[in-house]
Amino acid sequence: MKNSLKIFVLIIFLTAGSCKRAFLDEKPLDFTSTTNSFNTLKDFNASIYNIYNIVRTEFYTSDENNPFDYIYGLDLVYDGQPSGPQRFSNYTTSTNPTSTYLVSHWSRLYKIISESNTILDKLGSSQVVGNDITFVQANARFFRGFAYRTLAYLYGGVPIELHQVTSPKTDYVRASREEVLKQSIEDLKFAAGNLPGITTVQEGQISNVAAQHLLAEVYLAAGQFNDAVSTASLVINNSNMALMKTRFGSQATDPGDVYWDLFRPKNQNRTSGNKESIWVIQFENDIPGGSSTATDIAGSYRLERQIAPLIRDVTLSNGTKPFLWPVSDYTGGRGIGWAISTTYFSNTIWASDFNNDMRNSNFNFVRTYVYNDPGKTAYFGKTVSTEAPPTGVTVPSRAFYAYQSKCTTPGKHPDGLFSNKATLLLSPAAGGTYTDQYMFRLAETYLIRAEAYLGTKDKTKAAEDINAIRSRANASPVLEGNVTINYILDERMRELGIEEKRRLTLSRLNMVYERTVNIAKNPLAANIQPFNNLWPIPQREIERNKDAILTQNPGY
Repeated sequence: MKNSLKIFVLIIFLTAGSCKRAFLDEKPLDFTSTTNSFNTLKDFNASIYNIYNIVRTEFYTSDENNPFDYIYGLDLVYDGQPSGPQRFSNYTTSTNPTSTYLVSHWSRLYKIISESNTILDKLGSSQVVGNDITFVQANARFFRGFAYRTLAYLYGGVPIELHQVTSPKTDYVRASREEVLKQSIEDLKFAAGNLPGITTVQEGQISNVAAQHLLAEVYLAAGQFNDAVSTASLVINNSNMALMKTRFGSQATDPGDVYWDLFRPKNQNRTSGNKESIWVIQFENDIPGGSSTATDIAGSYRLERQIAPLIRDVTLSNGTKPFLWPVSDYTGGRGIGWAISTTYFSNTIWASDFNNDMRNSNFNFVRTYVYNDPGKTAYFGKTVSTEAPPTGVTVPSRAFYAYQSKCTTPGKHPDGLFSNKATLLLSPAAGGTYTDQYMFRLAETYLIRAEAYLGTKDKTKAAEDINAIRSRANASPVLEGNVTINYILDERMRELGIEEKRRLTLSRLNMVYERTVNIAKNPLAANIQPFNNLWPIPQREIERNKDAILTQNPGY
């Protein structure tokens, strides 16, 4: 009897305890928590929108240095003011594995993967149904494939994680580069087959065409050239896509040309009539989520600041400084001359068509400047060229060199950035580029397919695709016998230039050293070595991974 009583009392105690714990379990009704964040389509879209923001931050807005790691220290530009690890003037310093400088790229790319994995894992227990499930999956897999592709190009083989990580994990090992590319291809194939068509998505939103474009590029990296041809052809043959060949958009009646039109304000999205754009990163001034502001450089893509020269410092042999600065004209706004064009970029690649290639006109590659300081009456209104600089002025130098005008918006800066709009004088807050930015553009798809045809040994078809681009630019056609990978890379410079995330292209091809040192002869990429084609795995990631070996890349 006593034993029965003890058992009964024990049951009552345990039941009461469990009820008490259940009572204390929090059920969030009016705030977001880990248990209620991923239920509705709205919840999942919010997470997808955050991934868009991470992408924009990584490639465009994080600060005045990191987004430009994709172009400095290569064949395009070199550092006009060497200091510290930024701008790759010294590869030993810039790629030091123990430095924190490059860590943000690794972290943000894996953040994209982490967010994508969480979306995919949470989807099955959510209220999302039907076609909405496929839509969410396609978005998450596009971004995961995009991030793994970027990691594979920059670092080679990296750890692959395909699920949400809910507790500390310290036993990662590196997959091979081939395995990472395979995973990227699997994700992008799903995205290409399930994302909406390009005419149905909002501006800046990814579509099946964006996924096809990227998939074709990753097929190139994997050496699957026939697949790259067929996938790029889906984009090129899409009736909703076309190279722009006639004037269009916000400044179509201004002096210029159709190539210039591609980079004028409000001309990047399809609503402008632009059928060439594939995926455009959005910027809107003074709107929540728009990133940029009309009164300050913060949140903008600081391309103008980097690319345009510090024209203020041009000093003639008699001591005269004939330029007013900063001015919203072709002197480059508030450029500070950090990204000096290599001579290979500004001159060598244009030699065959220097005067007739539209992309090399002064509207697009500024070489002829107009003295703009009305206080210097002896010079005001006269022109000066980088091809025949005044005595005592060095070309190229931080103050004076040829640059691509797509980095700036002459006369069209936001009103809040003018100190005096009547004279086009800008305030010290200027320096951003106030246009939306192409992540993918159809002209690049043609060059991807040309590279794929070259991989299949079909130089005739490769030349046809290159000439589709060159014809639009009024450049002479390339002969099929002259088509090489270096010619295609030169054509990418001519067509894309500072628009391209050049490091990704050269790393994909294992040509960082070759193009920087032997082809472009970059004068300021000190200590660059062949192993610098890949970045080092951040040392802190190696040390944190205490239960397995996360091997470092060779040379570091």
